[in-house]
Amino acid sequence: MADTTDVFKVSILGKDSIHCGFHLIPYIAQTVLTTLPSSTYILITDTNIAKLHLAAFEEVFEAALQGASGHGSPKPRFLTLVIPPGETSKSREGKANIEDFLLQHRCTRDSVVLALGGGVIGDLVGFVAATFMRGVKFCQIPTTLLAMVDSSVGGKTAIDTPHGKNLIGAFWQPEYIFIDAAFLETLPPREFSNGMAEVVKTAAIWNEEEFISLESHSAEIFAAIQTPSKNHAGRSKATRSQAQELLLSVIVGSISVKAHIVTIDERETGLRNLVNFGHSIGHAIEAVLTPTILHGECVSIGMILEAEISRQMGILSQVGVGRLTRCLKGYNLPVSVSDPRISNLPAARSLTVDKLLDIMRIDKKNSGPAKKIVILSSIGATYEPKATVVADSIIAKTLAEAARVIPGVPTKNPVVMSTPGSKSISNRALVLAALGQGTCKLRNLLHSDDTQVMMAALNELKGANFAWEDGGETLVVTGGQGSLSVPPKGKEIYLGNAGTAARFLATVCTLVQKSPNDTADVTVITGNARMKQRPIGPLVTALRANGSGIDFLEGEGCLPLAIAPDGLKGGQIQLAASVSSQYVSSILLCAPYASEPITLELIGGQVISQPYIDMTIAMMKTFGIEATRRTDPATGKLLDIYDIPKGVYTNPPIYNIESDASSATYPLAIAAITGTSCTIDNIGTASLQGDAKFAKEVLEKMGCKVTQTETETTVQGPPIGQLKAIEEVDMEIMTDAFLTATAVAAVASGKTRILGIANQRVKECNRIRAMIDQLAKFGVDTVELDDGLEVIGKPIAELKRGVSVHCYDDHRVAMAFSVLSTVIENTIIEEKRCVEKTWPNWWDDLENKIGIKVEGVDLASLHATGSASGVQQHDSAASVFLIGMRGTGKTFVGELAASALGWTFIDADQYLETKLRIGVRELVHQKGWVAFREAELQILKELVAEKSQSHIISLGGGIVETPAAREVLKEYAANKGPIVHVARPIDEIVKYLNAESARPAYEEPIIDVFRRREPWFTECSSHDFINPVGDLTSGSLSSAQAAANRNEIARFFKHLTRVRPNLTHNVEPDRRSYFLCLTYPDVRQAFPYIEELTEGVDALELRVDLLKSEKDYETIGDTIPSISYVAEQVAHLRRVTGLPIVFTVRTKSQGGAFPDKAEKEALTLLNAGLRLGVEYLDVEISLPEKGIRELVSKKGTSQIVASWHDWSGGMKWNAPGVKEKYDIASRVGDIVKIVGKAETLQDNFALYDFAASVGKLPGAKPLIAINMGGAGQMSRILNTTLTPVSHPLLPNKAAPGQLSFKQIQHALHLLGLLPAKKFYLFGTPIGHSMSPTLHNTGFKLLGLPHNYELLETKDVGEEIKVAISEPEFGGASVTIPFKLDVIPLLDRLTDAAEKIGAVNTVIPKTVTNADGGIGKVLVGDNTDWLGIRASITQRLSASDIQRQQGSAGLVIGAGGTARAAIYALKSLGVGTVYVYNRTKRKAEELVEQAFGGDKTLKVVDDLEGLARETGGTLNIIVSTVPASATTTASSPSPSSSNDRTAVAAGVALPKSLFDYRDGPAVVVDMAYKPEETPLLRLAKESGSSNWAGVPGVEVLLEQGYVQFELWTGRKCPKEQVGTTVLTRYRAQE
Repeated sequence: MADTTDVFKVSILGKDSIHCGFHLIPYIAQTVLTTLPSSTYILITDTNIAKLHLAAFEEVFEAALQGASGHGSPKPRFLTLVIPPGETSKSREGKANIEDFLLQHRCTRDSVVLALGGGVIGDLVGFVAATFMRGVKFCQIPTTLLAMVDSSVGGKTAIDTPHGKNLIGAFWQPEYIFIDAAFLETLPPREFSNGMAEVVKTAAIWNEEEFISLESHSAEIFAAIQTPSKNHAGRSKATRSQAQELLLSVIVGSISVKAHIVTIDERETGLRNLVNFGHSIGHAIEAVLTPTILHGECVSIGMILEAEISRQMGILSQVGVGRLTRCLKGYNLPVSVSDPRISNLPAARSLTVDKLLDIMRIDKKNSGPAKKIVILSSIGATYEPKATVVADSIIAKTLAEAARVIPGVPTKNPVVMSTPGSKSISNRALVLAALGQGTCKLRNLLHSDDTQVMMAALNELKGANFAWEDGGETLVVTGGQGSLSVPPKGKEIYLGNAGTAARFLATVCTLVQKSPNDTADVTVITGNARMKQRPIGPLVTALRANGSGIDFLEGEGCLPLAIAPDGLKGGQIQLAASVSSQYVSSILLCAPYASEPITLELIGGQVISQPYIDMTIAMMKTFGIEATRRTDPATGKLLDIYDIPKGVYTNPPIYNIESDASSATYPLAIAAITGTSCTIDNIGTASLQGDAKFAKEVLEKMGCKVTQTETETTVQGPPIGQLKAIEEVDMEIMTDAFLTATAVAAVASGKTRILGIANQRVKECNRIRAMIDQLAKFGVDTVELDDGLEVIGKPIAELKRGVSVHCYDDHRVAMAFSVLSTVIENTIIEEKRCVEKTWPNWWDDLENKIGIKVEGVDLASLHATGSASGVQQHDSAASVFLIGMRGTGKTFVGELAASALGWTFIDADQYLETKLRIGVRELVHQKGWVAFREAELQILKELVAEKSQSHIISLGGGIVETPAAREVLKEYAANKGPIVHVARPIDEIVKYLNAESARPAYEEPIIDVFRRREPWFTECSSHDFINPVGDLTSGSLSSAQAAANRNEIARFFKHLTRVRPNLTHNVEPDRRSYFLCLTYPDVRQAFPYIEELTEGVDALELRVDLLKSEKDYETIGDTIPSISYVAEQVAHLRRVTGLPIVFTVRTKSQGGAFPDKAEKEALTLLNAGLRLGVEYLDVEISLPEKGIRELVSKKGTSQIVASWHDWSGGMKWNAPGVKEKYDIASRVGDIVKIVGKAETLQDNFALYDFAASVGKLPGAKPLIAINMGGAGQMSRILNTTLTPVSHPLLPNKAAPGQLSFKQIQHALHLLGLLPAKKFYLFGTPIGHSMSPTLHNTGFKLLGLPHNYELLETKDVGEEIKVAISEPEFGGASVTIPFKLDVIPLLDRLTDAAEKIGAVNTVIPKTVTNADGGIGKVLVGDNTDWLGIRASITQRLSASDIQRQQGSAGLVIGAGGTARAAIYALKSLGVGTVYVYNRTKRKAEELVEQAFGGDKTLKVVDDLEGLARETGGTLNIIVSTVPASATTTASSPSPSSSNDRTAVAAGVALPKSLFDYRDGPAVVVDMAYKPEETPLLRLAKESGSSNWAGVPGVEVLLEQGYVQFELWTGRKCPKEQVGTTVLTRYRAQE
């Protein structure tokens, strides 16, 4: 069979060892067996290839070997080994498995190994051959195009390691490389494109002619693999088709170049580096995106980026970059990381500049730290015959998604330059030449996204042939004379955001005629999301009225369109042209090809952009068709009616395209704004473009000197800062240039009014709104008009610095603000690549041709440390400003917040009244609202400047009415500290304000004021605080409600300011933490059971996706809760628990209820969560990257839980993809959460291994790793960080397989991970103690296996020593008389215990010893003071305690408990603490010894006179003496002979102790029994309801709750424990 096989042989390293052809299997067998004699032939392939080709190889080889036997020697063996496919096989383990197979089958050094497969098989098997028996012969039989042209040629073999790809390997040349192009017939199209990347690469570095062939024949080359060859057609030249010849020539051409290079430089010392063009960056991208994105796809992007680096260095022209881009796109390869195939991947978020540069460090081409990249000088040639050293800064600039222009005077001044070809003229010329007859050479064609889209579309329609000359400088168009075809079925013409192309092609597609060969009924044109919003309705309406069949496939009036191939009828056409002149040009361009001559009448008001219509008519005339515009015979006035004859365009031999006049405005404006000179060639008075008038009509009027000839324009700017505003300029004839004019007007003195630009609202974005919003960031005021805007210029020095400009993916926005940034420092232009639409090399030309330095900015790194437009990590002492409607309770909230923080409260209105010595109401009455607002603004500026630390400042409700005040507030929120919007239901506000009379009344309905201000409140604030529903004073609330409000205000502001973030400490290493998933549609349904529901958990998850208001139930289908309803739910929840909130919006595909496609709405709700100050924000990493970055930049004290949910069951914890997800989540989150689904028990072990491995990484983030389903419950038990739990009282579980907290504790105990501990009470007598009841009840409720028991001994002796030394010792309570005696047994004391001088709690703590071993220390603490403190703060607010007129407290007694009481009062900030003891000397010793003679402690000997001495400020009393030692009688008398001693020393308690009446007060009696002591009874009998009594048993409970948490790390379930203890206590009484 071999003699009938025609092969093309390529020489490498002096041997013709590369054999290329079709259907070569018989030829391969014959060649190998004939020329490589061996005892054993081993073919190694993977399971994918085995299915397709293994049987054929086995049949041919066995037959050939059978025929070769019988000569006295043993028959050679033919062995096959099939291994798993994919990169995971290309490992040390995979190599060892093959070697073991060879050894088991007694293979020897004469063995011949055949590698049948793609690059993985070739690399792996080649490395085995290089090392087995110190090297055996092998042959490469590649089955993919990528392997044929790349990995199989050159002798490189390698395996991967966890540290990178191909890091262990050898150079080992194959004996043969058999290239069977017939294998490509079974190759998926994507894999073929994958290989074509290497083919294009080779032509780009070596052979321009080959490149020209590739860029011209993509369709034919694809066709060659899409048509299977029958009966081995192609094996011989005689049976080979033209398509097969083309395919083979492409492959051979590419291989020949690489073979030549390898022959010269086998070991990759210089020249061979050239074949790595695109690989330096491509490999870095591949390292992040593998295995989802293929090697060739990554290299394709790498080639473009490396070509852009060459362009940035001034070596490669934009023509070269454009040609390379078009060629790669022709083979369906991505050319940018913004390609949807890339950008939609979660892993794409890891493509940061720092990450890519870090990966590029490990590149075999590098010389030490210096990175080397292959630099193109032109298509087909490289800058050096090796890779070139390129600085990191240059690479980073190209990779970065944003740019920073460094202000300065252009170093190339005077600048002389040309701009790219006009986009408008380029697109018209492409359509005209394609529809024309003959050949036209287009020169100075714009090489941009827009023109590439137009060319690609015309190609899809088979409307013309395109070829390049002059190194890509000239496009040769062979016109199709109007002959167009419907693209194949399923093929849509994608136009991106190219508006011109969309509108022109809408009419072009009507010219398509039906053909019997059509596989589709219509032509579909579509675009990106923004293009699908841009209007095309008027054009479609006109074409439909003319008989064209056009349907809107999605939104009415926008793309995508389905256009029937019925031809254009012609005749009378009416068109509304007030939105876009492109509609007019679209019909004009196609009109000659209609069935009848066309009369086009423009209707619907003033025609927009008439110069562009004139341009179209002028160009049509150049191409041989003259359209005429009618005039009014009576007046001679031009009418909006055009007559276009039938005909065919005649292509001129050469057509020179003008430079783009819109683009020329940017360098000219830079000259104007920097006071320098710029001359633009090829743009002058003879230009077809209206924007050519910009220099004269705008810049000259602003004070520039403008010189203009027919073909040249020069602008000389005035000295910097001396531009003048233009009172009014109509830019209707140059609308695209208005953005440039706006940027310049921002620094011109005065007000510039720009009119005639209404159509700019429907361009790539709403450009008028975009300029207004972005200029506002610089502090520039603007006014939006119906058809334009006014810009109020400012001196350059007054504009804000450090602005990040959002460009809306609009090239003109980006370039306009780059003009402004030449004089404003540290301006960042986001989305820098959007300029590729019209001036792809703008940033390079700005630096290389104009002389303004440009830096790259990695937004991912920038946002990781905060954003200029987001909330910064401010100083924790930064003052907090409160804004909101009058009547929302700003003063109430502010005073409580200031008190909780220990800060100063300021009411701005009172501050104003004091400073101006006039009341607000009177000021408004005398001078009016304008004067008041100005005074208010000045006060605000003063407060920001002078009270910026440790203040809570409440501002007037109308502060946001003043634009300048809004700017001050936004600036403060962005860069200095929090601005909190205090909100309250509007109906309550109205009720309050209608009754309030201290402030001036509104001059309009309150509801109207509210609606106007509400958006401003949101705009100016960083956070929202929802004030309690109801009246604003705690006096109108129950004590529990008042305490809840105080606690929430304290929690919110301490968390917000970072004074005490409300985050769970159990997230720390070696701790376990849990959150309860609330599954209620209204959280208030949980409140009756909230204590039980929250037992043991560290946080509550608010499932926002499950929330549903009453109104939502009226909606059928998906519902999304409103922000106001969510805020209300958070506010309600805050009033019943202080636990941190995990704020979650889970979509349906993630196991939730939120619509999957509502990403924008999800991000809006997540932002609302941050504004509400939630502690944890669950952010799914599949959300848009930009939205995630914004959340991260605004998170403040909140923490991000970066999560990934895969419910499919397809995610495997030991697969590379999971680590990808972890890396992405780790970069954006404080906590990482990955959730899969377990099918088997083993899936949990894989999860556990993964968690353990990432936990060892440096700087590892806390990880929530969970498997869903019943089989995954083990993962929930073993997870340590914020495990989601359910509860039997919940209506349903949030996810399948969820367990309760109690169930998990039981399981941990059974697994030995939660050993039972013993706890004790040391003391005597202790038989009636409630402590065992307290703690054992808590243990039982939480499912903890511990036990608390009494250990009553006479002294602190051996029994206690043995107990505390036991391994299972968990802790102990200590009571009298051992609170001092136990101290010598302890290793250390807490500060509180040290100060108080007594211990009531022993805590064993695990420590790491100096030698790394684990040890235990015993810590002594005192929780009595905390019990006392809690009992007081539950009844008194901080402001009740720290009153302006002074505060006083009384402690009765001088023992250890008295010390704890004094310590508690001092911690609360009580001004003066009076100490009374029957024996005064003991009290004096206590003050002197324990508190160092603290002057705020005063010993008194007369309780009767204490009320007089304190001046009526005494509102806290703590008694620490036994109840039996007190009496309410004036002289004590013993109740029995047994009490005589105690009574003799009794304390007489006068009623005057309770004289305080000015607010809440509290009396605490530490006596354990009776529950109502004489002191508490006296307080009750004093006749004042403001005194609250606290019995000793309550303090016992409070300090016991603290002990419980210190020992277990869990909050004690207070309600049930307290009820149980009190029931038993009262039963004892």
